[in-house]
Amino acid sequence: MFWYDGKLIQGSQLLLDVSDPGLCYGASSFSTMRVYDRSLTHPLTKWQAHCDRLEISLKAFDWQQPDWQRLKQGALILLEHFPILRLAIFPNGKEWITGRSLPSDLKQRQADGIVAWVAQGALYRRNSPHYKTGNYLPAYLARSRALQLKSQEAILIDRDGNWLETSTGNLWGWDGDHWYTPHLDSGILPGIARSHWIEYFQARKIEVTENIWTPKFIATIQAIAYSNCVVDFVPIKMIMTQNSQTNYLIKRP
Repeated sequence: MFWYDGKLIQGSQLLLDVSDPGLCYGASSFSTMRVYDRSLTHPLTKWQAHCDRLEISLKAFDWQQPDWQRLKQGALILLEHFPILRLAIFPNGKEWITGRSLPSDLKQRQADGIVAWVAQGALYRRNSPHYKTGNYLPAYLARSRALQLKSQEAILIDRDGNWLETSTGNLWGWDGDHWYTPHLDSGILPGIARSHWIEYFQARKIEVTENIWTPKFIATIQAIAYSNCVVDFVPIKMIMTQNSQTNYLIKRP
C-alpha cells in the first residue's frame, strides 16, 4: 500500500501522466524518515525536521507547497504498517508516501561494521547536493556499483579527491582525540541524522569538528562511520579504493 494525492492506494502501481515532470525528469523532493514507536511526535522521529527539509526545497525550486495536513494524514496511516516512510512532493504539490521495513541485518551492521567503496569519477557526483531530489541517479549508481563489489556503501568524492558523504548518509571520523564530519560547504546534504548527532555530542561536551576531508586528513582517521535517519549510526570497518583496502577500528568505547 502507499499514499498519493490524498488517497490510500492498495497495490504497487502509481498512475502518472506521461508528461509528468516527476516521471520525465525525477522532479520531486523527498525525505526518508524512520518512525519510532509508531509516533510522529517521538523525538527521534523528527517529523517536523523532515517537513522543514521538504518546505525549504520546495521554496528553493519555486514549487507548489503541499497540503501539509494531508501529508500528515497519510503518514499517520502508513506508520501503522511500516517503520520507514519516504515522503515525496511533486512540483504541483501532490504528496506521495511509501513505506518499507528496516534492513534485516541492521543490528549486525551496527555491531560489526560494513565495507564501503570510494566512488571515483564524474559519473558519481551529485547535482544540487544540498537538496534531496528524485533525480538521485549518481548516488544510486554509486551504491549499485558498491554492491557489485561486495561492499554495502559508496563514498562520494569531489574533483579534488576530498571525501564528501556516502550514497545514503553523512560521514563521521575519529582520529583518536575527537570526532570530525565533512563541512556543509564541502557540498553535502545537511542530513537530519547528522544534525541530531552533532546536537548529541555537543550536549555531552564531546568536540566535533566540521572540516574538509582532504586525502591528507583522511590518512589520520582511526575509526569511521556513517549516519542517516534509517540506520542511525553504523561503523565502517573497511574502505576499498581502486588500488587499496584500509581497515578501521570498530571495537572501541
